[in-house]
Amino acid sequence: MGRQRVLSGVQPTGNLHLGNYLGAIRNWVEAQSEYENYLFIADLHAITVPHDPKTLAANTYTLAALYLACGLDLSHSTIFVQSHVSAHCELTWLLNCVTPLNWLEDMIQFKEKAVKQGENVGVGLLDYPVLMAADILLYQADKVPVGEDQKQHLELTRDIVNRFNHLFAKKGKSVLKLPDPLIRKQGARVMSLTDGTKKMSKSDPSELSRINLLDSADEISKKIKRCKTDPIRGLTFDDAERPECHNLLMLYMLLSGKSKEEVVIECQDMGWGQFKPLLAETTITALKPIQEKYQQIMVDKGYLESVLRDGREKAGAIAQQTLSKVKAAMGYSMPL
Repeated sequence: MGRQRVLSGVQPTGNLHLGNYLGAIRNWVEAQSEYENYLFIADLHAITVPHDPKTLAANTYTLAALYLACGLDLSHSTIFVQSHVSAHCELTWLLNCVTPLNWLEDMIQFKEKAVKQGENVGVGLLDYPVLMAADILLYQADKVPVGEDQKQHLELTRDIVNRFNHLFAKKGKSVLKLPDPLIRKQGARVMSLTDGTKKMSKSDPSELSRINLLDSADEISKKIKRCKTDPIRGLTFDDAERPECHNLLMLYMLLSGKSKEEVVIECQDMGWGQFKPLLAETTITALKPIQEKYQQIMVDKGYLESVLRDGREKAGAIAQQTLSKVKAAMGYSMPL
């Protein structure tokens, strides 16, 4: 048997932050040799909320370069732009027609984001879990790395697979593969620097809430110096009354490469005045190689374009095979 196939993507909605890196991309890098990886820039998902057309393309290239700078190896991973493979949109429409509306209306993230957008909420925000399902199913992925907040979307994908195969597959033969979640416990949910109860997010209006992968050393030091803490001396994990303490210790553990036990012993008697400079120095050191590699890649735009072109061709070939199977199962005539 060959390696199992993994599919995942990140939206190009600005600079990547530590939550994206520690919760997703670093995990991809560490496990990439174990799988056949298809990793994309989710630019179709990026427009489900208001976006700036002037920055979408530039952000797409930035994200692709950061994928490579973080250590994704093209011998194990195919990197491509979602919108460059038209099968994503076509399969979404086909799956829309077999997905009950109430399944989408029950999605927690839609409810939360729709409240923020009010009357301006678009159909795309309601429908993007079906696009996510199309992303996964086009590549017949075995595993999908997801955080806890995305598990509901993968469950929807699995429901769509079961419904589609029930409606259109011949007895004993599935058309679409049922994907499984790939969830890592550590680092799967990095929290905001300004509120330890909320996930670190690019949509937070405060830049102080997150550390971006391309932040300068001064910016990193400033953000950590001003991040929310508590008045208690001595630092501990897993205290529900101290979410910021847990989050900052977790960041230090992940960026330093130390075990939880080592961090507990090292930091248990520290005050914030001693710990914050330590965390800042560790973060700056951890991000420096990524930033240097990123600058090298961005100087050679031709190389980056060739990576995305090769990725589009490889991903597109597999996506088209799946799309043809789906259309044949649904009774469409094939092009002559």
